[in-house]
Amino acid sequence: MTTATAELLTVPEVMARLKLGRSTVYDLIRSRRLTSITIGRSRRVPADALLDFIAREIEEAA
Repeated sequence: MTTATAELLTVPEVMARLKLGRSTVYDLIRSRRLTSITIGRSRRVPADALLDFIAREIEEAA
């Protein structure tokens, strides 16, 4: 397992990387466009899921 695959990002980290607000990130998670997991009461986004999301968005925009 590589470092990128093992890395889990918090919602604020995803917000910072995508330059989006909290509600937008949660909307992406709710609509299942951005994969996430719940650990206890914490929501985490795998780093590779974020990269996949970005790649899909770029592909759709092209």
